[in-house]
Amino acid sequence: DGRRVQVIERDLSEPDRIVGELLQPGGYLKLIELGLEDCVKEIDAQQVFGYALFKDGKHTQLSYPLEKFHSDVSGRSFHNGRFIQRMREKSASLPKYITSSLDINQLFMFYVHHILFSKFWLFRNNGRYKQGTVTSLLEEKGIIRGVQYKTKDGRELTAFASLTIVCDGCFSNLRRSLCNPKVDVPSSFVGLVLENCHLPYSDHGHVILADPSPILFYPISSTETRCLVDVPGQKVPSIANGEMANYLKTIVAPQVPPEIYDSFVAAVDKGNIRTMPNRSMPAAPHPTPGALLMGDAFNMRHPLTGGGMTVALSDIVVLRDLLRPLHDLNDAPMLCKYLESFYTLRKPVASTINTLAGALYKVFCASPDQARKEMRQACFDYLSLGGVFSAGPISLLSGLNPRPLSLVLHFFAVAIYSLGRLLLPFPSPKRIWIGARLISGASGIIFPIIKAEGVRQMFFPATVPAYYRAPPTVK
Repeated sequence: DGRRVQVIERDLSEPDRIVGELLQPGGYLKLIELGLEDCVKEIDAQQVFGYALFKDGKHTQLSYPLEKFHSDVSGRSFHNGRFIQRMREKSASLPKYITSSLDINQLFMFYVHHILFSKFWLFRNNGRYKQGTVTSLLEEKGIIRGVQYKTKDGRELTAFASLTIVCDGCFSNLRRSLCNPKVDVPSSFVGLVLENCHLPYSDHGHVILADPSPILFYPISSTETRCLVDVPGQKVPSIANGEMANYLKTIVAPQVPPEIYDSFVAAVDKGNIRTMPNRSMPAAPHPTPGALLMGDAFNMRHPLTGGGMTVALSDIVVLRDLLRPLHDLNDAPMLCKYLESFYTLRKPVASTINTLAGALYKVFCASPDQARKEMRQACFDYLSLGGVFSAGPISLLSGLNPRPLSLVLHFFAVAIYSLGRLLLPFPSPKRIWIGARLISGASGIIFPIIKAEGVRQMFFPATVPAYYRAPPTVK
């Protein structure tokens, strides 16, 4: 789009992380829209066509509804670091633009039509690229004018720009001046890599509804399978003293499918066990002239559904389209007012995926409460019905159907389905009481998430004044 960009990237080495390894079909479509689909090629990425759901020895296959799309459209799973390296190669191949690495999960990210950005994206007249760690935003009379950063050799430097995009990930130390962060850490993922493991359903992610919480398996290369074990709470067993290995062997291993058991135990014995806290944070921006917050620094959801990259890529497309008609970004207050529409336009995709991730995690976790047990079992049985009962929720999860109302309807359809099984053929007082608590519990799960996302922006975006905001005219 003719911009000049200065990018400040903390680290150029290939990332080695246990998250950011699954891109939903909806995210892949956004990748195509941005002209970046070749970045999942030549990295041994695996096509993913849906999920397999396991519970108490039973299992069901849930395929993505891809009939209307080209055969290349599917999910993709891969080594996160390899994907990042492909992004770097792509950015280096673009003429006239100085860009850097794109660390998909933690930061965000990249590309507004031939503009790539990484941790920080600065529009300016003389584009340059620097490796360094941004330490603070430069503010003058309420307007962000750029950043201060520290180079690898310890020098403190400044960079000025018309627009600064802050994307410093889930551990962001800059978000507090740009949003109202309310970070929740419901659990942690424990990551393993299983070698030469043959999953029961090839080309599918696997979700085991285990006790106390779900276990995930999905391929990340032609010979490797990622396992993510969810551990509720903010404290995980110690890896150093062997508590974690013992937990995985005694509590987790007996609950994995028999086909995976030997590979799982071998991966535990190998010892390369990693952990990552799972964070969720609703988007609560403070529109600030001269700056824009994006990625995990701006909005997070539980990674159970693998929707983070899809939300981010969708955000990039929205922002790209908003900025495209603008040739002058120097009027920071006017630009800030115009970009308020971004927060409403992003809602269909973001709020659907965020709400589903939070609700599914709570439903999929084991609970001693009988009403929650019924809800969990009903969810499994509802998805096992096939047809619209599985295609609807999976299209929401995959980013192919970004409709918040459809999500709410399916969620309460599960609750009503569960209630019907309790009350038919002959309701008893106990069953009526469990049913009442089930509906109350379902409401208690989804309504707080919707409230945090914003009821008006989710369901009535056309009533938000910023929805109609036109690009500012050049003076």
